[in-house]
Amino acid sequence: MALTFSLSFSPFITLFILFLLHHTCHSRDSFACDPKSTATNNLPFCNVKLTLQQRVNDLIGRLTLPEKVNLLVNNAAAVPRIGIKGYEWWSEALHGVSNVGPGTRFGGVFPGATSFPQVITTAASFNASLWEAIGRVVSDEARAMYNGGAAGLTYWSPNVNIFRDPRWGRGQETPGEDPVLAGIYAARYVKGLQGTDGNKLKVAACCKHFTAYDIDNWNGVDRFHFNAQVSKQDIEDTFDVPFRMCVKEGNVASVMCSYNQVNGVPTCADPNLLKKTVRGQWGLDGYIVSDCDSVGVFFNNQHYTSTPEEAAADAIKAGLDLDCGPFLGIHTQDAVKKGLLTEAHVNGALVNTLTVQMRLGMFDGEPSAHAYGNLGPKDVCKPAHQELALEAARQGIVLLKNTGPSLPLSSQKHKTVAVIGPNSNVTVTMIGNYAGIACGYTSPLQGIGRYAKTIHQQGCANVACRDDKSFGPALDAARKADATVLVIGLDQSIEAETVDRVGLLLPGHQQDLVSKVAAASKGPTILVLMSGGPVDITFAKNDPRIAAILWAGYPGQAGGAAIADILFGTADPGGKLPVTWYPQEYLKNLAMTNMAMRPSTVGYPGRTYRFYKGPVVYPFGHGLTYTHFVHTLASAPTIVSVPIHGHRHGNNTNISNKAIRVTHARCGKLSITLHVDVKNVGSRDGTHTLLVFSAPPNGGAHWVPQKQLVTFEKVHVPAKSKQRVRVNIHVCKLLSVVDRSGIRRIPMGVHSLHIGDVKHSVSLQAEALGIIKS
Repeated sequence: MALTFSLSFSPFITLFILFLLHHTCHSRDSFACDPKSTATNNLPFCNVKLTLQQRVNDLIGRLTLPEKVNLLVNNAAAVPRIGIKGYEWWSEALHGVSNVGPGTRFGGVFPGATSFPQVITTAASFNASLWEAIGRVVSDEARAMYNGGAAGLTYWSPNVNIFRDPRWGRGQETPGEDPVLAGIYAARYVKGLQGTDGNKLKVAACCKHFTAYDIDNWNGVDRFHFNAQVSKQDIEDTFDVPFRMCVKEGNVASVMCSYNQVNGVPTCADPNLLKKTVRGQWGLDGYIVSDCDSVGVFFNNQHYTSTPEEAAADAIKAGLDLDCGPFLGIHTQDAVKKGLLTEAHVNGALVNTLTVQMRLGMFDGEPSAHAYGNLGPKDVCKPAHQELALEAARQGIVLLKNTGPSLPLSSQKHKTVAVIGPNSNVTVTMIGNYAGIACGYTSPLQGIGRYAKTIHQQGCANVACRDDKSFGPALDAARKADATVLVIGLDQSIEAETVDRVGLLLPGHQQDLVSKVAAASKGPTILVLMSGGPVDITFAKNDPRIAAILWAGYPGQAGGAAIADILFGTADPGGKLPVTWYPQEYLKNLAMTNMAMRPSTVGYPGRTYRFYKGPVVYPFGHGLTYTHFVHTLASAPTIVSVPIHGHRHGNNTNISNKAIRVTHARCGKLSITLHVDVKNVGSRDGTHTLLVFSAPPNGGAHWVPQKQLVTFEKVHVPAKSKQRVRVNIHVCKLLSVVDRSGIRRIPMGVHSLHIGDVKHSVSLQAEALGIIKS
C-alpha cells in the first residue's frame, strides 16, 4: 500500500523556501579570485582589466613545479595558498549534459537534463541552425548546473570522427560518413555550446578523437593496440576535414587526441599532428587533451617508449596540454628531473589550459556576476528545451519506404494499432550512449497511444530476440488491429563504445518476427527501426506486405512522441540518411582495420558513397516525404575564373586542364552562387532538404570521388507554392580534391553539380595572375 501526504505552507513561507532554493543554487563559491579573500583579490591574475596573457603569465609565475604538474591532469589539484580550487575537467555533452564524465553529477535540484536525439539522428536533419540551437540549450543547462555546483565548464564533445565502417559501435555518436557534413555539424554545434561573446566562453567544447579513430574492438583488434595505416590522401581528404573545420570555422576551445596510432605513432605523442597541424596550421586557440588514459596506453599497451618519463616527455613536447588520467601527474616531474623535459614545456601546456579557464570566467570572482550567472534549476528541462528535443527527433526521422502511400496513418481509419517489437516500449534505449538522465521519456507505445487505442506485444524480450516463443501473441495482435507498427532494431548491447558489430542484419529472430507479423496483419504494417548504424533490411524493403519503413536512429527522450507524430502526419518526415546502408554482402572479406577509403583493383570495395560503387540497401542522402518537391535551376554560372599565381613551370603554357594547388589560387571569397527554385507540387506543406553534390572532372581516375557533398539547405515550402534558395559553394574548400600526395587541388574543367534530378555543368578556368617558380 502506498502512502501519500501533502504539505501546505503560507505564501510567505513558500516564497522564503523558493528564495533559499534559488540562493543556494546560485551561491557557488568562486573557483578562484574570491573578492572576499584579502590574500588574493589584489593579485594580477585576478585583475580582469589585464590581458589574458598577462594574467596567465602572472599565475604560472606563482606556481611551484609540483603545483604545475598537479594541474596537468583532468582532476586538477587545488592550490590553496593562492585561492585556487581543484577542478574536474572531464564532463560530456554529446547530445545533452551527460553523467558519463566525473565532472557532472545529477541529483537534488538537478535530477536530469534535456536528452536530445543521438548525434547520428540529429545529423539526418541536415539542419545546421538546429544543431546550433541544440548547442545553445545544452550549454544553458551546463552553465546552470555549474552555477549549482553540479557540473564543470569543459565538455569533451562533439565526436566528429568519420563513420567509415558500418560496424563501428560508436558511429552513432558521429554526424555520419561525409567529411563536409561532419565538419559543418562540428562548427555549428560548437558555436552553440561556446556562445558568441567574443573571446569569452559559455562552456568550452572539444572535438574528438583526433584522428583516424573508428575501431573499438573487432576480430581481436582493439583501439588501445590499433595502428591505423592511413595514406596522406585519406588523412587530408577525409579524416582530418571535420577537425580542421571544427578548429578554423567553429573556433573550438579543445581537441582530443585518440588512443590509436597513426602510421606507427600514437596520436597523443605526434608533434606533426598536434603541434604542427592542430595548433600550427589550423591555429587552435585552446588546449589539447588526451583521450582518457591515452598516455598510459601508449606506454603500457603500445610500448612506444622505454620508460614512463619518456612517455610523459613525448606527449607534452608533441603538444599535449592535459592528460585525462593520472599519468602526467605521476611522471612529469621525474621527466623534468631527468632532463627529458624542461619546466618551460610544462609552462607552455599550462598557458593553454589556464587561458581557457580564464576565458570561461573561472578567475573572475563571483560566478553570479558572470553573464550566465543567473542560470539555475529553472533553466534545466524547461518546456522550451524539451520541445526542441521533440522537434529535433521529428526532423531527424527518415522515411525510407512508403508504398501507396500508406503513411500517414489516420486516427479515424486506424483506431486500433498493434504496437509490436523489442523496442516498442523502450525509454533509455532511445537516448543512445554518452547520455545523462533524461527529463522524462515518451516511449513509442506511449506516443502512438495518444493517437489510437493500442494492443501491445513485444514479440521478443529484447533486441537479441533469441527465440520465437512470444511470437504467437504478437501475431494475434496484428490480426486484430487496424494497423501494425513494428518497432525493432538495435541497442547498446549490440553497438556501443568497445562493442563493434559483427554484421549488418537484424539480431536474432527479429527478421522472422517482422515477416510473420506482416503476413498476419489485418491492416498496413509499418516498420520503425531504432539503430545508430545501418541495418540490412533488404527483406523488408522488398516485402510488399510491409507498407512503410521509418528509421528513427536513437531519437532521444521524446522519441516515441516524434515517431507517432510522423506516423499520424501531424509532423512531416524530412530527414535524409547521413550514412550509406550497405547489404550484408558488403562486409565479405572487408577488414575494419583496412583504412583505405578508395577501392582497389584486388577486390577492395572502397568506403562511403564518395568511393563505393556497389549495390546498396539505401544510399546516402535517401529520405522520402509526404509531399513531392521539384527543383528548377533559376540561375547559375557556366564558367568561373579561378585566379592563380601563374603555374609551376614558369611559362604561359595551357593550364586549363590541370588541377591547381589550392595554395596557388587566390581563394578569398571565390564562390559559385546558384539560385534554386524548390516547388512543392503536392497537397501538403512540407520541409525539404536540399542536398548539393559535385562530381569533379576526371571522374574515371580512381582517386577522385565519384561525387561529394558540397552544401545543403533546409527550406519549408507550403503546398502548391515554391521557394527560391540561394546556394553558395566556396570553390577552394568545396570543389577541390586531394591527390595521392595529400595535396589539395582544384581541378580545372567541367564540374557537374547535382541537385536532386537536376544536373548543372560549370567550367572552372584558370586565370594566371603571375608566375610561381617551382
